[in-house]
Amino acid sequence: MISRRALLAAAAAPKRKPNFVFIIADDHAGYVLGADGNRKVSTPNLDHFASQGVRFAKHYCNQPVCTPSRQSLLTGQMPSAAGVTVLKTSLDPNKPTLPKQFKGAGYRTAVFGKMHLNRPSAPGLYGFDEMMTEQDIQKAWSGLSVRRDLPAGVPRKPRWQPFKDPARVWLNADKVPFPRYYEEMRGTFTANRAIDWLKQHKDDAEPLAVWVSFPEPHSPYDFPIDLKDQYDPKTFDVPKVGPEDAGQIPMIFRDLSPADKQGIAASYYTAVSALDRNVGDVLKALDKLGLAENTCVVYMADHGYCLGQHGRFEKHCGYEPALRVPLLVRYPGKIRKGSVINDFTEHIDVPATITDLMGLDPLPVQHGQSLKPYLTGAKPSAPRKGIFSQYLENEEVFAADSNWKLIFGSGKRKRTDGYETDNPTPGRTVKLFDKKADPGEFTNVAAKYPEVVDSMQQSILKRYRATHPDAVKEPKNLPAPEALEFYVVPRDA
Repeated sequence: MISRRALLAAAAAPKRKPNFVFIIADDHAGYVLGADGNRKVSTPNLDHFASQGVRFAKHYCNQPVCTPSRQSLLTGQMPSAAGVTVLKTSLDPNKPTLPKQFKGAGYRTAVFGKMHLNRPSAPGLYGFDEMMTEQDIQKAWSGLSVRRDLPAGVPRKPRWQPFKDPARVWLNADKVPFPRYYEEMRGTFTANRAIDWLKQHKDDAEPLAVWVSFPEPHSPYDFPIDLKDQYDPKTFDVPKVGPEDAGQIPMIFRDLSPADKQGIAASYYTAVSALDRNVGDVLKALDKLGLAENTCVVYMADHGYCLGQHGRFEKHCGYEPALRVPLLVRYPGKIRKGSVINDFTEHIDVPATITDLMGLDPLPVQHGQSLKPYLTGAKPSAPRKGIFSQYLENEEVFAADSNWKLIFGSGKRKRTDGYETDNPTPGRTVKLFDKKADPGEFTNVAAKYPEVVDSMQQSILKRYRATHPDAVKEPKNLPAPEALEFYVVPRDA
């Protein structure tokens, strides 16, 4: 029999700090999720996960491109302040990061998967004790022999060569599966490396913080043979193109047929379902290892994705599908269960929330606000009234609230991302959409509502002036459009 003294000693002993798991997908749009109301997509694991925690239904990225978005999430800073606003930039290793905050609180840290760090892995880099990022994953996974025989007649999936091949090829319009079964896919390999790490360290004295980053559903929409028949392309509607869309559709997409567009959408959805299985594997492992009850899990994507909306099959723009992403948080016994938040939230709010929720020191530069009140049933003192995002490769900036969406572009920079139009430098463009009357963002009403345009431009300038490292260099007394053009120029080191 356990003595009363032993029971008292056990009760008085400090509890182990909670663990933390951050799961991030690449290009997972917020609208391709069962929990978001999409009845076509199959995402049972993410839907169940959402029912166990809190889902933020109006969550937006601060830049719809991989590298800037991810490094903003690591640092808690707006992309311009983090110093990463174009795809190939590498984050300064001296920047404060979330993993460093966990390390400072005594955590063992690790990362597995696609992180867009643009530099080789090294122990201690960015605060990670152990790193196995995309190059490491690819090398280890591609070196494995295929154990399970493939069925006869499986077509060979072309090598992914975006912008070299026609778009229908590198966007997998023919819905060709990757020639492996689920258990041998790269995403499954990534999940298993994270699970192995959790098994290895689950009994350590140190609490655990791990980032698990999946490559799906990014093109070429790899999915296993097991899932090849999950979606029929013919059941997908082709989004209509608006009367003002023609000139802004990238030339690379203009020869896609309706059948191509249906096949691309079906491939993307299949990749999302494969991703859902990978996420489910990690979540089930937490249960099996006895870690789930003392672990905070965050799921999100780096940015959204257009599947034919406005004629586009990419992110790199300011339309709603490219900006809105899933954000799910589960923390048993500590936060609400099955709640949906309909206030605006942004990526930069996520690091502020994690440090607050996990009891870490705040990041020294923190541009977001903690969402912890939403998680615990309260209300933030100042809920966001709108959102801010930018795409500096094309010198564009975006703002939206419940009523309006503004897209501002300098039109001066010839983009180098492959998504050129037939007029690569059209000059300044200002688009305003009435979100209630025109939720598809088809009709520009900027000329009709100049006062709304000015108000939203001032809102954007306020954000830049509060966060941009070159705000002190802004020339004085510029009209708002000229001031915006000062800020939308990429200045990565």
